[in-house]
Amino acid sequence: MHAAVQAFGALHQPGNPLILYNIWDAGSAKAVADAGAKAIATGSFGVARARGSVDGENLSLDLVFSNLKEIQSVTDLPVTLDFEAGYGADAVQVGKQVARVAETGVVGINLEDKDPKTRVMFDIAEAAARISAAAASGIWINARCDQFIVTPREEQGAATVAAVIERAHAYAAAGANSLFVPFVFDGDMIGEICAASPLPVNILVNPAAPGIAELARLGVARISHGHGPWARAMDQLAADARAAMAILG
Repeated sequence: MHAAVQAFGALHQPGNPLILYNIWDAGSAKAVADAGAKAIATGSFGVARARGSVDGENLSLDLVFSNLKEIQSVTDLPVTLDFEAGYGADAVQVGKQVARVAETGVVGINLEDKDPKTRVMFDIAEAAARISAAAASGIWINARCDQFIVTPREEQGAATVAAVIERAHAYAAAGANSLFVPFVFDGDMIGEICAASPLPVNILVNPAAPGIAELARLGVARISHGHGPWARAMDQLAADARAAMAILG
């Protein structure tokens, strides 16, 4: 593992988590870097929407890479790329695409375990094969487990946690470096996942979830803000525009 990747990995400390305030372009990257960030993380939702597209691997790879290059041009901080499900129909294609990502100098990627088109989770063996192919690149693989996304909130419970932990072990064996579990809101469940996962755990900020300090206490090693920063920035822009245009009635 390259020294820069090792240094990035060392920032994943249970109880003292890496805080990632996700960005979408060079301007937002510079703003977050200037705010004192330790690393820069893209969010695929905001990246796509900022270019008039939608999340789900609908943005072309040419635009993904050109945007990444612009981001890297404004900061020397380590950059991790939200690469959705790897832009590949199978593990071989994912491996080729992630190798291309690694050539840019990023330290890591997010890699989802569900199909971006069908929204159905890959079975464990397929998801693990895709992770293994990506891990061959030598960059940090933040394996995203979407069990809580595909499970209705009223049905979430011990079985959901057990399914996440099963995947955590499979993903660790396949070469993943951390486990991203978005949209889990229950503090006890988060604590259980952190205690049982062989990988440092990444949790997504959400008003329904425990706050950052409590997530740290629960053993979370990485905290992401997802599409929230982009959404709030756009809401503020729209509000300011409405106010400006309303001045003269």
